[in-house]
Amino acid sequence: MEFRPLGRTGVQVSSICLGCMTFGGRTDQAATNEIVARSLDAGINFLDTANVYNRGRSEEATGVALKALGARDRVVLATKVHGAMDAEDPNMQGTSRRHIIQQCEASLRRLGTDYIDLYQLHRPRPEIAIDETLRALDDLVTSGKVRYIGSSTFAAWQVVEALWASKEYGLNRFVSEQPPYNILDRRIERELIPMAQTYGIGLIPWSPLGGGLLTGKYSRGEPPPADSRFGQAGLPAPQKARWVDGLFDVVDALTPIAQEKGCTLAQLALAWCEQQPGVASAIIGPRTVEQLQDNLGAAAVTIDDEDRARIDAIVPPGRMVSPYYEADFGPHRYRV
Repeated sequence: MEFRPLGRTGVQVSSICLGCMTFGGRTDQAATNEIVARSLDAGINFLDTANVYNRGRSEEATGVALKALGARDRVVLATKVHGAMDAEDPNMQGTSRRHIIQQCEASLRRLGTDYIDLYQLHRPRPEIAIDETLRALDDLVTSGKVRYIGSSTFAAWQVVEALWASKEYGLNRFVSEQPPYNILDRRIERELIPMAQTYGIGLIPWSPLGGGLLTGKYSRGEPPPADSRFGQAGLPAPQKARWVDGLFDVVDALTPIAQEKGCTLAQLALAWCEQQPGVASAIIGPRTVEQLQDNLGAAAVTIDDEDRARIDAIVPPGRMVSPYYEADFGPHRYRV
């Protein structure tokens, strides 16, 4: 496993980050413990969760697994705040000082730790002054409850605005940004990646497999497997919008490249993402041990300039296939 600096912090993180979104939900505690143990054995030292994942149960399951392994001090543990933790209480969401401090304390309890390595804003909240949010985060760093702060799914201008506010008011700055990034959605290459490289922001892409669309489990003209994400009943409309014919054109074109390299399609897609310029660590989200084992195989796949050129010909730099995340986060994040 390769280790890379997280922005300009000096902290070294594995090039693959274990995402814990399914823990406490579709992945039970026994499977969670095994996934975490195997990830650590493979060299992964970076784990990412969020308070909103399964309404706190992901953090609880992650904390239990780390305690069982006695591994808390060996990992860089990240979590996030923003999502609604109580649908009926308007103050139980967002990036206000009240919510951030309250939820940090709750996350610490659920994770069973006295500090969070990386505390991230899960989404931007333009109606809340960024300096109000940063002051709350700065207080958490000063108190020792948080080591570093970051953002997730912010536009380049929003990250720069936060950096300006940190400098203007003498507050701790963002060290990382967690954007959606995969072969189907390359929009962050236009502005976000150059910005991150300029200002020393570590990029931690989520959904490197396109929500499972780049795993090869789906076929053109056939219904998705019943146990897959797209085979579940009640799939949200934004996710349904990603199911377009163009994605199968991409999968069909990528498959021969994977075959030539002797790897799975998922391993090719993950290796491409984590080896792109500016990327510190790519987040995987295995639901099962089998999915984890396949993901870990990406560490042995090398993407060279010829591979990049072939993939660029399939999906050009900066482009997007389908209305991928537009319906989820709005056009002001990453313009089409």
